[in-house]
Order: sequence, then structure tokens, then C-alpha cells
Amino acid sequence: MRSGGSRLVLAVMLLAMPLLPACSSTSSDPDTASDIKLQSLIAGPQRSEKNTRRDVYRHPYETLTFFGLRDDMTVVEIDPGSGAWWTEILAPYLRDHGQYYAAGPAADDTSAEAVSNRGGFAAKLASNPALYDKVKVTEFAGDRHDIAPPGTADMVLTFRNLHNWIADGSAEANLNAFYRALKPGGILGIEDHRGRADQPQDPEAASGYVREDYAIALVEKAGFKFVAESEVNANPKDTKDYPAGVWTLPPTLRLKDKDRAKYLAIGESDRFTLKFVKPQ
Repeated sequence: MRSGGSRLVLAVMLLAMPLLPACSSTSSDPDTASDIKLQSLIAGPQRSEKNTRRDVYRHPYETLTFFGLRDDMTVVEIDPGSGAWWTEILAPYLRDHGQYYAAGPAADDTSAEAVSNRGGFAAKLASNPALYDKVKVTEFAGDRHDIAPPGTADMVLTFRNLHNWIADGSAEANLNAFYRALKPGGILGIEDHRGRADQPQDPEAASGYVREDYAIALVEKAGFKFVAESEVNANPKDTKDYPAGVWTLPPTLRLKDKDRAKYLAIGESDRFTLKFVKPQ
């Protein structure tokens, strides 16, 4: 009887043992801490109200976690723009343990848009040195410049830019620059307006829409391997047949007040979110 009681006690102890490490390690799990940090910054006061209003369409947490972002990474964002939508999240998130590169218009680009973006972004960084003092600004102009030292980036991210590069013929050179910057095994994350699969791809992407299969083939041609796609930024209300292309929809609303309520009800565009890797 004493032997049976001992076996019962031992069994209870063995069942309990696996639970102890799991319970004791949860609070110090680096992935959990990084995840909490990301959520906190997305909800943080450093973000402008104008930017946070678009979270319902841009899903920053779901998008960044799909790409596999960690706070110890070296990350390059392409064309952050003067509004620095992602910079408000990425720069403070990566500040202490990683590195954030903002690859903006090259210094010799004197177009009005480039001048405005450079000036607006510089003002954004200067507005809060405690958050943005470690941001490294680099030049982005096809493969003429290094967006980061070659082979050092863990991740390159670009949001709603691919259609522009298809239109101006710079997609191949830009993808080459991304490939050069990334480490083997590094991630390329791309989000853009998803075109209709039942229509051929316009080689100039005049409407702003890009077929998902076309985008994947284009990126794979540059040497990347397709990993996965996410529907987090999908919008089934988007019919993709508007008089001013994707810019008919918010946030641009190019038609101004014509059918404004209709387009606001649709919301922002249907978008693919694609993850690629630079092969080892």
C-alpha cells in the first residue's frame, strides 16, 4: 500500500514538472516581449491621429508579424514618404536592439515630390530625436545606390510602390538593390493594390493595380523565392474598375466630391501582402 501511494505521488510530480518551466519562462520570453512592444507602439502616442485612422485598412500589427519582424533586426523601408506612416512604428521598435534604414529619394532627384518627401521626412525625424535619433537615411534610386550595406539587412519592406516601378520601368533595378542589401535568408515584404485575375496585366499598371501572380513572377525573376501570401489587407468590396483607377478610392479620393460616400463605403483598395526570401 505504501508502494502504491509512492507511485501515485511520483506520477503527480512527473505530470506537474513540464508545467513549471513553461509557466516560469513566459514573462521572459523574448518573442513575447517583442510582440508586446510592437502592439504598444502601434497604440502609442508617437503616432499621428491621421496615421492611426488608417489602421483599419493597413493592419500594421498583422502585416508586420506576417513578415516575421523582430526588434533585433536590421530593416530597410523603401520610400517612407513625408508622412512616415510606418516610421512611427518601425523606428522606435528597432531603436534599441535593431536598425532602421529609411531609403528615400536620391539627392539628385529634384522632382517636386522627391523634394517634398525629403523635407517632410527630415522634419519628422527632427520632431522627436528621442525616438528617431538612430534612423539611418539612405538614397533609393534603382541600383545606383546601396539602400543599406550589402548583405546586412534582415528585411526590406515596401508598401504600395510596386505599381509605380512597373509604370516607370524601374522594377528590375529596384529589386536588384533589395537583393544586394539583404543577407542570405533575408525577407522581402511587399504590399500593393491587387489587380483582377480575370484580366491581363497592364504593362504600365496605369490603374495602380497589379495582378498577384504577375508580382510574384516579377520578384522571383530577380532571384527571390516566394514564401507565402496573406489576406490580411484584402478588401472584397474593391471592384477595381474606377474612372481614376485605384486613386478613386480613399485615401486619395481623386474625384473629390463625386460619389464620395460610395467610395468611402468601399474603403481602401484590395491589397496583396507577399513574403519572399533571398535564398541561402
